[in-house]
Amino acid sequence: MFNKLINSFLVHKLRNSFCIDEKYYTYEQFYKLVFQICHLIKTNKINDEKLIGIIIQNDIETYASIVAVWFSGCGFIPLNPSNPVERNVLIFNQSEIKSILSSQKNDEIDIFSNKISTQFFLTTSETLDKFELFTPPFNEYKIAYLFYTSGSTGIPKGVPISFKNLKSFVDSFFDLKITINENDGFLQMFDLTFDLSVFSYLIPLCSGACVFTVSSSAIKYMAVYQLLDKHKITVALMVPSILSFLRSYFHDIKLTELKYCLFCGEALQLDIVIEWKNCIPNSEIFNVYGPTENTIFCTSYKLDFSNIKSYNGIVSIGKPMKHVITTIIDENKNILSDNEKGELCLAGELLTSAYYKDEQLNKKSFFIKNNIQHYRTGDIAFTDDDGDLMFCGRADQQVKIHGFRVELNEIEHLILEHFTDIENVAAIPFQNSLGNTLIWMFIQNYKDDTLKLFDYLKTKLPDYMIPTGVTVIKTFPLNVNGKVDRKALRNMLNEQK
Repeated sequence: MFNKLINSFLVHKLRNSFCIDEKYYTYEQFYKLVFQICHLIKTNKINDEKLIGIIIQNDIETYASIVAVWFSGCGFIPLNPSNPVERNVLIFNQSEIKSILSSQKNDEIDIFSNKISTQFFLTTSETLDKFELFTPPFNEYKIAYLFYTSGSTGIPKGVPISFKNLKSFVDSFFDLKITINENDGFLQMFDLTFDLSVFSYLIPLCSGACVFTVSSSAIKYMAVYQLLDKHKITVALMVPSILSFLRSYFHDIKLTELKYCLFCGEALQLDIVIEWKNCIPNSEIFNVYGPTENTIFCTSYKLDFSNIKSYNGIVSIGKPMKHVITTIIDENKNILSDNEKGELCLAGELLTSAYYKDEQLNKKSFFIKNNIQHYRTGDIAFTDDDGDLMFCGRADQQVKIHGFRVELNEIEHLILEHFTDIENVAAIPFQNSLGNTLIWMFIQNYKDDTLKLFDYLKTKLPDYMIPTGVTVIKTFPLNVNGKVDRKALRNMLNEQK
């Protein structure tokens, strides 16, 4: 990984590394800034620390700081100043970081002033008397980054990814034979607290390509399209929700330069990706899958449009990538055979060793089988006869109603398949005053009579699977990572009740 980065700095120094808010930065400019921040870290002896916090912004200093922290032999924790202060405090206290790097002064980090030494980046106009390429220290067992994901108890879960995990991911990705070089442009649409962002800047930097970032002040789905179109971007990793927002514009979209389009982070619906293919006629499309715990993504399925594998309208997530082991287990952790549904578990070189300082959660989420540590994803899947994994939904999207197990994805699929004018649907479970579990539907921008929805579902589903009611909203809420915010929908439902 480091060798690939250094090669880019050496061989492609005059080529563009980033385009941020329409301003370009060459690899030489980027590395000089990396070197300056490394000098700052070393001068202030921050490199003695295991982890360094970074206040994230959409600027070149933030990206340079990530690489500089790595080149200093440390790991980073991204902190979003727009997140609630309480959440950042929880992350700060658990990770016990002593230093934070920021490209600009920010009132939100003043609460840490009695515990940290806040360091500010050098600007791109500042220079050092001496500038040289150097080989960074490398300890594969050290933490490369610590990302915090949402926890069911309301307390964020810390996921440490080691340099070995990250190096293995880079090797696994290039093993997919996706051809990337210095002439490519990569979309970077993700918040830097979301691990998919690591793919969107690390892989292009390892290849001498240019990273095009989405402005933090823009409407995300429109900014994504504008970047893809204006800059003739060739490689894009996106969350499927973006397609729902762009769907009404599909007839005007023609991105002939896009070579590779990858989807991750949510279930990829078959019907919408078939429509999307017409917008990107020269692109290969991959559906990739993986939780933060298993380093970005770890399975891959290349769509063959003559025969796309799907289950309940959800595209297959394919086969495990290099260095990855996948297993399907039942409730007693017995390994299931092909075509048997169970919980998807992961093992291999991409898997984190444990959650950060959370022994109770580790006991719940990890287990040893055949002398190998496995992680329980909470996702329901099965392996077909060809060895491809079929995603069936989250375990927490399976609910029991009157003793029957119900997959919420099945309800959503039936609606989307039959009512082509519906852009998005979410089946949300809730409990009534008697404590019984029921289902409510949210529909995006539907203008017809909602009774038609129920009349149709009654021809397809048993009574216990029919939603109790429906709410039509203009657009679905998205979280910072571009995914449908089901928690926000649940809150809307609670307010209605």
